[in-house]
Amino acid sequence: MAYKITSQCISCNLCESVCPTGAIKVEGSRHWIDSELCTDCVGTIHTVPQCKAGCPTCDGCVKETNDYWESWFAKYNRVVGKLTKKQDYWERWFDCYSQKFMQSKKQQC
Repeated sequence: MAYKITSQCISCNLCESVCPTGAIKVEGSRHWIDSELCTDCVGTIHTVPQCKAGCPTCDGCVKETNDYWESWFAKYNRVVGKLTKKQDYWERWFDCYSQKFMQSKKQQC
């Protein structure tokens, strides 16, 4: 299942620079992911898709689902989660960047 770039994208181009397969495409100000090239970073040294890990908005790259109900429940759970849990900024930052930090430390060793 490929990822897609949402309207939350701020056109920072970080996803394009970290994608190991070159699946991120840019046409003018529009960013998109070529599903033929996207491997979800499976088979690479990365444990999470790098477009999602590198995104500063944390919502710029999301899994693209083809199943209507899977998509509906995923959106529902995101909305309900935002309404019921007020996540601290630093906690969200940690969730987004801790994986990237650990990978850089492993590469230095």
